[in-house]
Amino acid sequence: MNILTKFPLGQYVDGNKSWLRIIDSRLKFIILLIFLITPIWAGPLWRISLVLCLIFITFISFLPIRVWWRSFSFLILLSIFIGLISIFATSNLSQLEIPLRDPNELGFVLFKNISWNYIQIPIFKLGFITVGPYNISRKAFELGIKTSTLIFTVVHSVNLVLLTTLKEEIVWAISWFIYPLKKFNIPVDRLLFQLLLSLRFIPLVQEEFQNILKSVSVRSINYRNLGLKKIFNVGLSLIERIFLNILLRIDQGSESLLSKGYLQINVQRFKPSEKQKVSSFIINFISIFFIFLAISLRKQYGAL
Repeated sequence: MNILTKFPLGQYVDGNKSWLRIIDSRLKFIILLIFLITPIWAGPLWRISLVLCLIFITFISFLPIRVWWRSFSFLILLSIFIGLISIFATSNLSQLEIPLRDPNELGFVLFKNISWNYIQIPIFKLGFITVGPYNISRKAFELGIKTSTLIFTVVHSVNLVLLTTLKEEIVWAISWFIYPLKKFNIPVDRLLFQLLLSLRFIPLVQEEFQNILKSVSVRSINYRNLGLKKIFNVGLSLIERIFLNILLRIDQGSESLLSKGYLQINVQRFKPSEKQKVSSFIINFISIFFIFLAISLRKQYGAL
């Protein structure tokens, strides 16, 4: 299986007719920050709304389905799995039958119809197996929503931007925002060059991971005869080999850069060519409207 074509995570896909390509890279960067920053200290309603918005954008983006449906499905299943683990791992496994303190000692009556648990499973037996009691509290449910939505929002929003934006355009957009830092003698060009190298390095990491998987499949290892301990050792050796290959690529790239001497990039040449089209103006205007709408909605409905 070719991971680079089946799961193009973090890779620009040329030739698609998605309207996401038309949006200005600076506006894309602001919208990406909305998806990454606004979930902080936000309630479940805002987090779920961001996930639904990302799903809606994905389906109407006119990206080729073969580009995103595998990674999208895997990310959905991973987010649901981690969310369920967060819910069940933090819920109460049992209840105390005897209260530690008298509930009437404070002098006022608490409302008895208030329940802090969403799901309460009493003790029941399935044949000779006793199940329960088990309670899923509100905090556990909110933690599950927080973890699952955060993973999906962070990974999928970044993936959509990288699928529809050239690496050079991303670097130029960031340079447009941090250009005033040059006045404080901050090495902006060096930081942007490192960012460009890291973005270019994403396909190399996927290629090394693919090569390791192919090498394991060719050897036809019988895991049933190895045992748990040997399987764990094989997994550690594979992870070690992946990191060694990646570090070797980094060493080779650094030596080639050092052999060329001092390098300095001109970020302005990464500026995309101006496209004087009516569709680009309309889509950019809609993007600006979406930015202001998202900020106002976050202020009104995004609190905890």
